[in-house]
Amino acid sequence: MVYENIVRLCKENNISIARLEKECEFGNATIRGWSVSSPSIAKVQKVAEFFGVTVGDLIGEKKEGE
Repeated sequence: MVYENIVRLCKENNISIARLEKECEFGNATIRGWSVSSPSIAKVQKVAEFFGVTVGDLIGEKKEGE
């Protein structure tokens, strides 16, 4: 879920995964690896801050009324 949401945000913001990794100071293919493993909360927080969203948005938490 996290990986899919990040891919969606990248597409919406016209940014590549590679550029996002560079901007967040992650190693190459770090985010791609999240398609099969869970990231640390610190890394998820860094991506959330980059896009101006909450960690809950990235992990797919349902909001009240959804």
